[in-house]
Amino acid sequence: MFGQDAPAAESTVGAPTAPPQKVRITNADRPERPQGAAASAAQRNQESAAGASPRAPEVVSEFQKFLSDSTGQILPVFGAGFFESAQSPFSPIGGGPLPADQPLGPGDELLIRGTGTIDIDYRATIDRSGTISIPTVGTVVLAGVRAGSAESVIRAAVARLYKGVNVNVTFGQLRSTTVYVVGQAKRPGTYTVSSLSTLVTALFASGGPNANGSMRRVQVKRGGRVVAELDLYAFIAKGDKSGDIKLQDADTIVIPPAGGFVALVGKVNAPAIYEIKGNGDTIESLLDLAGGLPVVADPRRAFLERIDQNRNQPRSVEQFALNGEGLKRSLKNGDVLNITSITPDFSNAVVLRGNVDQAVRVPFKSNMRVSDLIPSREYLITRSSIKRQNNAVTTSEEVRELRSDERLTEQDRERMGLGRGASLGEGERTANGEERTIASRIGGLIDEINWDYAVVERINRADLSVSLIPFNLGKVFTNPQGADNIALQPGDTVTVFSHEDVAVPMDKRRVFVRVEGEVQVPGVYQMSAGETLQSLLARAGGPTGNAYLFGTAFYREQVRKEQQVNLEKAAVRLESQLRSQQAKGIANVSALSAADAAAAASQRQVELQVAEETIRRFRQLKPTGRIAFGLEPKEKSFARLPQIKLANGDRLVVPARPEFVHVFGAVNVEASPLWRANSRVKDYLRIAGVTADADVENVFVIRLDGTVVTNGSTGWLSMGLGAMEVMPGDSIVIPEKFDKETAWTKFTKGTREWAQIFANFGLGAAAIKTLRD
Repeated sequence: MFGQDAPAAESTVGAPTAPPQKVRITNADRPERPQGAAASAAQRNQESAAGASPRAPEVVSEFQKFLSDSTGQILPVFGAGFFESAQSPFSPIGGGPLPADQPLGPGDELLIRGTGTIDIDYRATIDRSGTISIPTVGTVVLAGVRAGSAESVIRAAVARLYKGVNVNVTFGQLRSTTVYVVGQAKRPGTYTVSSLSTLVTALFASGGPNANGSMRRVQVKRGGRVVAELDLYAFIAKGDKSGDIKLQDADTIVIPPAGGFVALVGKVNAPAIYEIKGNGDTIESLLDLAGGLPVVADPRRAFLERIDQNRNQPRSVEQFALNGEGLKRSLKNGDVLNITSITPDFSNAVVLRGNVDQAVRVPFKSNMRVSDLIPSREYLITRSSIKRQNNAVTTSEEVRELRSDERLTEQDRERMGLGRGASLGEGERTANGEERTIASRIGGLIDEINWDYAVVERINRADLSVSLIPFNLGKVFTNPQGADNIALQPGDTVTVFSHEDVAVPMDKRRVFVRVEGEVQVPGVYQMSAGETLQSLLARAGGPTGNAYLFGTAFYREQVRKEQQVNLEKAAVRLESQLRSQQAKGIANVSALSAADAAAAASQRQVELQVAEETIRRFRQLKPTGRIAFGLEPKEKSFARLPQIKLANGDRLVVPARPEFVHVFGAVNVEASPLWRANSRVKDYLRIAGVTADADVENVFVIRLDGTVVTNGSTGWLSMGLGAMEVMPGDSIVIPEKFDKETAWTKFTKGTREWAQIFANFGLGAAAIKTLRD
C-alpha cells in the first residue's frame, strides 16, 4: 500500500487443512476497546494540566518591567505569541496520514480487510510483545516494522494458508508516548502525546517557555544525553525545523533559562524583546530575525543603550550608523537598540500650490526658475474650474444629482452654481425665493488669478528662518528674462493666489453682473471697474415702459454674507432671551400656590415649544443680499438710482408694476385685491375684514422695495397708518392682540418687530408668512 519494502517479519501460524467452506474473520466476538490509546492520552493530558495549576495571568520578566519604566510600555517577548493559540489542553495528532517510515509498536491499531477465499474485517492492536493475532491465520510480529511495510507483512502471513486473498491494511488509533517537560516551561509536567508528536508539538502542550525560559536552546534528552537542540527563533522567523525531531517514549524536553535579553525599539518592523543566544549575536543577526528595517528607518542614526554593572553610572548610550561596521557590533544582555525614523524632508524638491491645476512636489533641477515650475498658464486652471466647465453642458437632472453628491464641498457647489436650491430647470427656487437659472452661472467658469502677486517661501537651513520673496506672476509669462522669473532653490514653496484668496483692488476685479425684468435687453454683462447702475441700465438699453422703479431690487453677494452673519447673531440673541425669560418664570414659582405653579409650568412649557419652533424656522431663513434704495414710492426717473459701483455677481431686477395688493394676518379673508390709485390702508382693511382679536393699532405695511412702514415711521401720527396711500405690490399685515403674555411672547408673536428684522436682512412678506405658518 505504501510502496516500500517490508523488513523480515516472523509469522507463526497453525497448520489446518484447506477449509471446507469460506471463512469470515471479524471482531464480532471480541469486546470493543473502550478507547484508543491516543484518546486516553488526551484525557491524561487534561488531568496533568489540571493537576499542575490553573492558567495564571501572563507574567512579565524583570527586563520587561525595566523597559516599562523607561519607555512607558511593556514590550512583548519575540516568539511568545507563537504559543498563545494553545489556549486549551493540547490535542494529540489524530486523523492525519501516517508516515511510511513510522516504526510500529505496542498500542498501534490496524484495520485489516481481505476478500477472496476468506473474508477478513478485523481490527487488531499490537500487544506488548510486538505482535497481533488474527483468527485462523495466527500471530504476526509487527514491532519495528515500518508503517509502509505492514500490509505486505500481513499479506504474506495470510498467503501461507489462503490463496487468492486480496489484503488491505489501514491504521486506527496510534500508540501514545509519554514525555517530560522540565525547566522554564509555562506548564512543566508529564505529557502523553501521540507517537507522531515532535518537539514543537509537545512544546505547544506545555505552553512553551515562560517569561525567563529560553527559546534559543530547547533540548531533548534521551537516555541521559542530548539528542536534539531547537532554536525556536529560526523556526518562527524563517520556518527552519531542522532541530525538530520526533519524540520517543520517556524523552525529556528541557527548557533552560534564557542566556540574556536585548530590546529593539523605534522604527523597526517588529519592536520586541529578543533573546540572545551567546556572544555571537550581532545587530545584523538581530535585525535579520526581526525582518529587517522598514523603509522609514534612518540607518544613519542608531542609539545603543547599554548596562554595565561595574560602573558608577551603569547605563550609557552611544550613537552610530548601521553601516557594515555598525551591523557587526555584538549585543550584550540588557542592551536596548533604538532606531530612529528618517526626517520626512525633501532635499531636492520644490512645491507648487494654491490656485493651480494640482499641488505638486517636483524634483529640483540646476538653474530652475518659476517658469520651469509653471510652464504655461494652463497649469493655473484649478480642478474646480474644470468641474464647472464640464458641468456647463449638464441637464437639470444631472445638476440635481451633482447637488446631492456628498463628495462635493459646499464651496464646490457654490462655485459650480449648485447651491442647495439651484437648478437649470424652471420653477425651482432657493430658500430666499430667487429662481436659479443658467444665467446665474455665467461668468464663473474659471477662478480669477491674482497676476500681480505670487510668493516664494524659502527656508534658511542655517538658522531655520523663513523668508518671503514676492513676484509678479503675469510678468513671468510676458517677460521670462525679467527679475520676476525667480531662480528657485531646493525646498522652495511657490504659492499662486486667486482673487478669493487675497482681495484685489476693485479696479482689477472682473465684474459680471446680471440685469433682469423690465429692461430692453436683459442679460449678463461684463462691466469695467468703476461702472455704476446707470451704466448697466444703459448697456441693457434702458427700462421699458412697464418698468416700476420703486420696486427695483438690487442684490449683492457680499451683503448677503453679512446679512447671514447678522441673522445668526439675531438667532443667538433670541435664544438668550428665551433662557432668561424661562429663568425668571422659574424664580417666580415659589410665590405661587401649588395649583397656580402647575398652571404656570404648563404655560411655560407651551411658550417654550412655540419659541423653539419659531427659532428653528428663523434659522431656516436665508438672507437675499438685497440693498434698499430708499426711493420715494412715486419716483419714476431711473436717473435717481444711487451711484453704486458694480461688483462681480451683482444682480439688478426691474419689475413691472404689480396689479395687486396683499392683505394677511388677523383678517377674515387673506386676499390679494387689485390695486387702485389713491386707495388707503383702511380701504383694503375694510375689504378683507379684520377679526375680533386684530391689533389695528399696530398694522404695518411691507413695501415692494423691502422697507417696512409702521405708525411710528409714517410721520403722520395724527392721521394714523390707515390714511396712508397704498402703492402697487404693498403687503398689509394685521397682527393679533395678546392680552396676557410675557416679554418673550410679545417679541416672538409681535409680527411688526419681526418685519423690521426681516427688512434689515433683505427679506419681505414671504419670510413673515414662512415664520407665521
